Amino acid sequence: MGFSNFFAFVKKESLHIIRDTRTMLIVMCIPILLMVLFGFAISTEVNNVNVAVVAPNRTDGVEEAVDKMARNNYFSFIGYIDNSEIDKYLRSGKVGAVVVFDKDFDRYLAHSLNGIPVKPIIQIIVDASNVNTAGSATLYLQNVLLDKASQQMLFETRLLFNPQMKSAYNFVPGIMGLVFILVCAMMTSVSIVREKEVGTMEVLLVSPVRPFKIIFAKMIPYFLISCIVLILILLLARYLLDVPMSGGVGGIFLLSLLYLVLSLSLGLLISTIAETQVAALLISAMVMMMPILMLSGMLFPIENLPTFFQVVSNIVPARWYIDAIRKMMIQGLSLLDVWKNCLILAGMTLMLIVVSLKKFNDKLE
Repeated sequence: MGFSNFFAFVKKESLHIIRDTRTMLIVMCIPILLMVLFGFAISTEVNNVNVAVVAPNRTDGVEEAVDKMARNNYFSFIGYIDNSEIDKYLRSGKVGAVVVFDKDFDRYLAHSLNGIPVKPIIQIIVDASNVNTAGSATLYLQNVLLDKASQQMLFETRLLFNPQMKSAYNFVPGIMGLVFILVCAMMTSVSIVREKEVGTMEVLLVSPVRPFKIIFAKMIPYFLISCIVLILILLLARYLLDVPMSGGVGGIFLLSLLYLVLSLSLGLLISTIAETQVAALLISAMVMMMPILMLSGMLFPIENLPTFFQVVSNIVPARWYIDAIRKMMIQGLSLLDVWKNCLILAGMTLMLIVVSLKKFNDKLE
């Protein structure tokens, strides 16, 4: 009888969520919109950077290097300029970078091919008013200009795991860490608080089903919906954004399930603190979204943060999830290789469940 009552509550909550069109739109559409937005519209990749070339002698070697750069989708070659025009072109915004070839480039190149350790000089001058673009453009130009015929150049660059420097590789794990918090924690907390706010929670608590089963019955539908969202996100990431799943889809899915349970537990904890739906939303937005955006490594590397915030970031669950997912997706590590992250997330989940249920029971008493 107990199981039948519990199943009846799960069915009731599931039907209630499905009939709530606004909730379903938020739960199902926001993740897809965020994935598409961060995957395509918001991009840190270098695209169509105008590049000018200074070449005192337009030799065959220079022409070949320039042609290779001009055929690359990341750059737009606008032509040759004089050395005296570099500053003017950069200040006016006509170009974002200038490549300067040494006048003896071909002679140096020929010597290097014959085994003589003479290095041809290529100078890359970049507009650094936008630091991120400048750094990316420099690396891109170095990678484009470096070929088998010029291995002796002053620079040698190797880009591992993400040679094309696609921003989707960075954003997708971060969006997964953010979306599941939104779907699980925020929606779960609001759902439980709504029952308390309208007075129906008292009615539910006098039913034959024990209180903690009522809470789990309300959480299960959101967990199932989150699993559907997880599958959609993985499909979008793999087939729309072309993000690799090098570490194995099974391990990524299992780790994500653990994070879903953690997010649901966090939502339950918020529901024991908030008294109104507005309060639950505010707590969710302020306590969860801002730390995730700022302290999880989603937008900014943890290593670049001040020491104090690096320490604080250790208590942000999304930090450990996003770090593990990136390693599994991009670097090809297995679930066993990120055991530390899994252990930390499991410990956080257990702690949140225990604290949430205790605070919920204390409120009932």
